[in-house]
Amino acid sequence: MKIAKTFRLLVVLLILFTVGLLIYQYSTVPKEDVPLPDGLHPTVALKRDELVSLAADKGIQVVITADFRSYEEQNRLYEQGRSTAGNIVTNAKGGESYHNYGLAIDFALMTIDGQVVWDMEYDGNGNGTPDWDEVVSIAKDLGFSWGGDWRNFKDYPHFQMNFGLSISELQRGKRPPE
Repeated sequence: MKIAKTFRLLVVLLILFTVGLLIYQYSTVPKEDVPLPDGLHPTVALKRDELVSLAADKGIQVVITADFRSYEEQNRLYEQGRSTAGNIVTNAKGGESYHNYGLAIDFALMTIDGQVVWDMEYDGNGNGTPDWDEVVSIAKDLGFSWGGDWRNFKDYPHFQMNFGLSISELQRGKRPPE
């Protein structure tokens, strides 16, 4: 009986050691020596342009309000509403946003009278469906994922293409093919 308890304890300790070792190895995986992007990924840029064009075909003017963002720009946005004036607009610091890797865009709508709006009920083309919903549908058809589908922090003007890569993988130097 005492041998069985000792054996179980050793098995548990071995499992904990193995899990700890795996966590340590994963957290210390060296970054690949890959430069950070300095602009929008070519596929994302192409799909952004298609989005604007396809929306225009439906009588909707899409305005791209942000795309690639440097770590410094991201950190300035992160500080907004925290240590600088304004409302909080992001929970991501530099390196924690798909914008920092050229894989995300933000948008707004332009009204008939030329105002840029983030009005999700605006129906400028008068077809009975909010233009916002139409733009989201087009973007999803083009392969974007939408920040409005996120569970926690809803980011309604945000689209991204992550190419199956997590932020952690991007931070370690993995990049999508061009």
